[in-house]
Amino acid sequence: MKNKTIPSFSIIGLAVRTSNQDGQSAKDIPELWARFFKEDVLNRIPNKISSELYCIYTEYERDHTLPYTTLLGCKVRSLEEVPEDMDGLQIAENQYQQFTAEGNLEDGIVHQTWQEIWNSDLSRTYTADFESYGEKAQDPANAKVDIFIGIY
Repeated sequence: MKNKTIPSFSIIGLAVRTSNQDGQSAKDIPELWARFFKEDVLNRIPNKISSELYCIYTEYERDHTLPYTTLLGCKVRSLEEVPEDMDGLQIAENQYQQFTAEGNLEDGIVHQTWQEIWNSDLSRTYTADFESYGEKAQDPANAKVDIFIGIY
């Protein structure tokens, strides 16, 4: 775990409003990922900087126990051209604490890391948190996924 300031960036992708209550996010977020690949969203995002995937958690009603928005997409140069069936977000510069989930994605390593985060005493901003699926996440059996939590 390390702290770092991440400059503002823009994302375009697919979004869903969900909640951790009653296991709703465990249904909605995998469906979002499935839709992302089924609809070939990765190849349709305009002004993409790279193919690295970001799963953003934002628009929290208060904290992780209440509804929030999840957006799955890629960093882009601008939000001037957002396709009708997608959403665009501007993530403000913020201080983040970085966590890394390592191992087999099929074993739920990302969810396990989130449980550690939820049970921690971090002073969270609840403005935007995100997972980064870059080169180190390409091998699902031996993946490294960075998770960034907005902190004060």
